[in-house]
Amino acid sequence: MKSKKVPMRLCVGCGTMQPKKDLIRVLKNAEGEIKLDFTGKQSGRGAYLCKNMDCFAAAKKGHRIERSFGCRVSEEVYEEMEHALQTELARNSEHLS
Repeated sequence: MKSKKVPMRLCVGCGTMQPKKDLIRVLKNAEGEIKLDFTGKQSGRGAYLCKNMDCFAAAKKGHRIERSFGCRVSEEVYEEMEHALQTELARNSEHLS
């Protein structure tokens, strides 16, 4: 029996290929709203980030999320995504402890 192929995605922050389940999806939905999709199942165009603040900061500094979606991302949206990511990382670290 053939084993299943693991879906790989590119982190827009650091540029490494990693398994999809190890990354967080950044979503641009049909309304043009950009947000983090922790389930990975919402409809819309997606880009992926590693689950750490360093990759988020690199993606923000290099305007890589904007390049992926072909539109400007406001500072307010970046702040919302940063807060959501920090909350999710804190929640995950509590589960590991």
